[in-house]
Amino acid sequence: MKKDYKMLELRGRRWMWAAGVLAASMLAGCASGSRRPAPVEDRSVGAHAPAAAGTANTGEAPKPPPGSENQGKPGYYTIRPGDTLIRIALDSGQNWRDIARWNNIDNPNVIEVGQVLRVIPPAGSTEVAVARPVVPGVVVPSGAAAPSASAPRAGSSAPQASLPPPANAPPPSAGEDDLAWTWPTAGAATVLAGFDEQRNKGLDIAGKAGDPVLATADGRVVYAGAGLRGYGNLIILKHNNTFLSAYAHNQTLLVKEDQSVRKGQKIAEMGSSDADRVKLHFEIRRQGKPVDPAKYLPPK
Repeated sequence: MKKDYKMLELRGRRWMWAAGVLAASMLAGCASGSRRPAPVEDRSVGAHAPAAAGTANTGEAPKPPPGSENQGKPGYYTIRPGDTLIRIALDSGQNWRDIARWNNIDNPNVIEVGQVLRVIPPAGSTEVAVARPVVPGVVVPSGAAAPSASAPRAGSSAPQASLPPPANAPPPSAGEDDLAWTWPTAGAATVLAGFDEQRNKGLDIAGKAGDPVLATADGRVVYAGAGLRGYGNLIILKHNNTFLSAYAHNQTLLVKEDQSVRKGQKIAEMGSSDADRVKLHFEIRRQGKPVDPAKYLPPK
């Protein structure tokens, strides 16, 4: 028995030795072959991104939006998502055509988020809100836009030159606040909603479809159309370098851009465009900021 046990022990040692030799030879074979680096994922941004079609991947930084060098300066505005030139003009108390001209914008639809626009006249400019020659009115039915209304929206462009003022144009008011305002509706006025800086930037005045909408002071039409969401068929008058007035939800527009109007002149007919009922939404803006019209209108 002892002899058989020794024989088995000897054989086991031989097998262990053979297995070690085999393992060593396999390792040697692997070492003698070609060495390949382990696959490593390159997570650097754009490391292997293909260049855009028709362009070379030069690694250059993206071009900054136009006017970005003026960001944060007084008199300039940085475009945010959802902005339109009409909205920017209303909020800055300017004519959208003037803003387009000051910023060399050929197509007012081609503006981009982050672009910085001049929203005040250039230094040395003597631009003032003067009366323009009266031209025949343009009737715009409910749901339609005035000929110039499509200018600030996609698919069209706006002319850059404004009509020259007549030779006998009256000078600007001696006091920018010295305007003799009148109500934008005839007869008694029922105010449905008063001014609230956050929720209602003007007065909502009741009426019947077709009731006359009147200019509250002398001025010039700087917008007539339906290009501003929430306002329906809208007219904006510029009275001087301080004040604008806005008339929204009209059924019919009776004036066009660049037309001068007189205090009390019928400029539209009341309606319910982009509204839940027939009403006139009326705003007064002082340097673009909404103010309470009730503080400017006479008692009625």
